[in-house]
Amino acid sequence: MTEAFDPTRLRQFWPLPSAPRPIVTFGAGSITRDAHFPAYRRAGFPIAGLYDPDQAKATQLATQFGTQIFPSVAAAAAVKDAIFDLATPPDRHAEILAQLPDGAGVLIQKPLGSDLVMATEILTLCRRKNLRAAVNLQLRFAPMMLALADAVEQGMIGEVIDIDGWLALATPWHLWQFLLGLPRIELTMHSIHYIDWIRSLMGNPLGVQAKSLGHPNHQMAQTRTSAIFDYGGYRKASLSINHDHFFGRRHQACEFRVYGSQGAAYVQLGVNLDYPRGEPDILQIYPEGGSDWVTIPLRGAWFPEAFVSRMASLQRFVGGEEAVLVGSVEDAWHTMAAVEACFTASGGTGVVPLALPRE
Repeated sequence: MTEAFDPTRLRQFWPLPSAPRPIVTFGAGSITRDAHFPAYRRAGFPIAGLYDPDQAKATQLATQFGTQIFPSVAAAAAVKDAIFDLATPPDRHAEILAQLPDGAGVLIQKPLGSDLVMATEILTLCRRKNLRAAVNLQLRFAPMMLALADAVEQGMIGEVIDIDGWLALATPWHLWQFLLGLPRIELTMHSIHYIDWIRSLMGNPLGVQAKSLGHPNHQMAQTRTSAIFDYGGYRKASLSINHDHFFGRRHQACEFRVYGSQGAAYVQLGVNLDYPRGEPDILQIYPEGGSDWVTIPLRGAWFPEAFVSRMASLQRFVGGEEAVLVGSVEDAWHTMAAVEACFTASGGTGVVPLALPRE
């Protein structure tokens, strides 16, 4: 990097499509209410309507946002030139995708299936139907992450050689009762965002080491994860995650440190602190040739701005304004493969220390 570092010039938003297509949403849950619809309304994307088998819940949400409800998946899928937005559980994705018109534009809620087997089935289905499908792993589209990616692309911190994530949270699991009884939770439903974002900066890891565990004070399958992603040579990424810090705000954390060969960056993900109200996001960069940390003035947050940029990227691709679909089902499959590797590693005991030699 030779030019002076200008923090105000880093990209924080994806360009909007010139002719937004109508959005048909499947699922009237909290993610639609709190993120999808507020984001689409803010961006001016037309919301054509929604379908949910719970018609009472669908009616309540449709009334709140001034849109219509569809009586069936088939009726929703019949909307012409729509972008189909699947805010559905992973075990419902394939059923809905199979009823969409061939060649349709689709945004699939993460994860891409409950495991890699299901993810592969969904990928195969999308390929067979020629769906222009992306996955809603939207952390990489948050303003702070787009700005950081822009800084990395411009060489402001050199080659990324290490990412260190530290989360100590009081996550309100009672808000998601549907998670009770699921065999895979923390990595598949939460930390998949971080794994996907790490991949967006560093590529696919060569190997992983991981352990994901529950907690004796509740029934969720896993709420704590430690993982190391090996990129060969001097490059790695690591996660230390604990959702059971129910001891007040002090010493809680949700932060990442990105170390480059010539500089570094610090990120705080505010939404996870005091969820769902959250705290401000933070991005600070120590640029190559700098003498101190520079705070980047952010113009939005993960929720809901990342949902705007995620949808904008897909719409622009479907509309022919972009040649590459960022975060496609193919790309998300690699994220699922990394998650699967973490679960496989977690099932082992690691290297057993040697016993004390006998005299």
